[in-house]
Amino acid sequence: MMAKVLRALVYIGAAISTAVLAGIVGYILINGVPYLTPQLFEWTYTSENVSLMPALINTLLMAVFALILALPVGIGAAIYLVEYARPSSRFVRAVRMTTETLQGIPSIIYGLFGLLFFTTMLGWGLSLVSGACTLAIMVLPVIMRTAEEALLAVPESYKQGGFALGAGPVRTIFRCVLPSALPGILGGGLLALGRCVGEVAALLFTAGTVAQIPDFAGQGFLALFDSCRTLAVHMYVLSNEGLHMNETYATAVVLLALVVILNAAANFAAKKLKRGI
Repeated sequence: MMAKVLRALVYIGAAISTAVLAGIVGYILINGVPYLTPQLFEWTYTSENVSLMPALINTLLMAVFALILALPVGIGAAIYLVEYARPSSRFVRAVRMTTETLQGIPSIIYGLFGLLFFTTMLGWGLSLVSGACTLAIMVLPVIMRTAEEALLAVPESYKQGGFALGAGPVRTIFRCVLPSALPGILGGGLLALGRCVGEVAALLFTAGTVAQIPDFAGQGFLALFDSCRTLAVHMYVLSNEGLHMNETYATAVVLLALVVILNAAANFAAKKLKRGI
């Protein structure tokens, strides 16, 4: 009897979650799809067309730069904690407690830190690089914890088999352990990607709200120090102005589609890599 009750509760919870998600997505699509006009995708933003194209490009650039900074550090830290550090050491316990604490810190705190350190102390100003570094710090705990859990889930026999074949510790980690942990690591990368794409508060203090694409063709790497806005910030600015609410919903549709496409591409790449390995 108890098992049936618990099963019914699980089904009810799943149904409610699915209904809420469908309701949110449906509401966004109904209010946003009719206003997806060609003017919204013009290359240059003006107060008349309120184009989202600069924000779309900046979102991809911001997410890519943040993950380039965070993924090697997060995965490397996870490998050290699992494969090299003593599990019972105070250092490992301190690192794990710190990462768990950092995951619960509000994004506005990261934004204030980025404002004080990257924007002011280092003199980078409101820029793409300031926002990307702040996002990298934000998502680093998520990547570390998910990568660590994925590495811990790899059977010990995989490592023993690598050592038995004469492989050293480094080769065993990269040829036997990491390929098996790859799906879990990519899952953490997807969580980090979603947070990068949807972040607003931290980027308001570090990247700014200028609706322009950094001019890499004319300025080179100096364009990293140009101010910019992402899709989430673009939605925030438009909704605050209150003059282009229809375009705000249309931007939400594009942001939703972007997240779905990126997740699908990452899952496809993970399957290909797993088969190739």
